[in-house]
Parts: sequence; structure tokens; C-alpha cells
Amino acid sequence: MVMKQTIRFALLAVLFAASLLPACAQVVPSATGSHARLAAGALFTYTQPDYDETTNSVIASTNHLFGIGGFVDYRMSRWVQLEAEGHWQHWNQTQGLAVSENLYAVGLREPIRTFGRFTPYGKVLAGIGSGSFLTGRAAMYTMGGGVDYRLSKRLNIRAFDFEYQQWKVNPTLHPYTASVGLSYRIF
Repeated sequence: MVMKQTIRFALLAVLFAASLLPACAQVVPSATGSHARLAAGALFTYTQPDYDETTNSVIASTNHLFGIGGFVDYRMSRWVQLEAEGHWQHWNQTQGLAVSENLYAVGLREPIRTFGRFTPYGKVLAGIGSGSFLTGRAAMYTMGGGVDYRLSKRLNIRAFDFEYQQWKVNPTLHPYTASVGLSYRIF
């Protein structure tokens, strides 16, 4: 008798648990549809190089650099997005002292939420950097974020993008970069 009640109770518990699962009949849920997108863009960048060329030391420089950059965003799903970018800061060099920085990085980009046409995001990238004050290249990573503004179905303005970088050299450099730009969605 007790065994029958236990089996009935177990059967009812399994049926109750099964009733809580979603029933997706014949329609594919919209949350599982393809959201792959590829966008490419160009940037205008401002950099605080964290290297003072007049004293050859690692301090905040009074000579800020300007340059250009490019990026590619690949959205595989809402929560899985990759970004690759490059920055070339060669403008506003001091006469006689040519400080410049280049970086190439790839990593994860995560949109936080969309507010109308605005989409704030965060990102973590890793890559390599080079500078006129370095011998060779240095490993680096960057953390940052910004805001994209959707102009149309294919055009976005990167209204603001900020990156705090860490370059693995001795001593460690901590430059930061601010950028604005425009991107075009390819597909």
C-alpha cells in the first residue's frame, strides 16, 4: 500500500515538473533565431600615452596623441559578440621627439541594454601594442565601454568609446584612449 502511494506521488511530481517546461509546438521561438551581424567602422582617437618623451619616464604626458582607428564587430547572438580593433596614434608629436603608439586587439564586446536608439556596451580586449619609445612590441589588454547611436538600419555612430589599457612592459604603462566614429552594418 505504501509502495503504491509512493509511486503515485512520484508519478504526479514528474507530471507536474513536465507541465512547467515550455511547449514550443511547431513555431520556432524568436529567441533562437539567427542574429548574426557584421559591422565595420572607422574611429578618430585621442590618447594619453602615459609616457613623457621629454624626461623619458612613465608619467602622464602633457603631449596627447591623436590618430585614427578601425574596428570590426561580429555579433553571433545577443550575448556573444566579438570586436577587433586597431589604433594608430601619430598626430600631435612634439618637434624633434616622435612619440607614437599603435595597438591591435581582439576580444569580447557586451551590449548592456538598448534605450531607444542608444546602446551602451562594455568590452575587454587583448592584443599587442607598439610605440616609438619601445624596442619591439608589448602584450596589452584593455577594458572599456561606450555608447553606440543607431542612425539607420545600417549606420551607427560610435558616440563615445573609452578604453583603459595596460601594457606589459617594464615598468607597466597605463594609457587611456577616447574615440568617436562611424560604422556600417555589412549583414
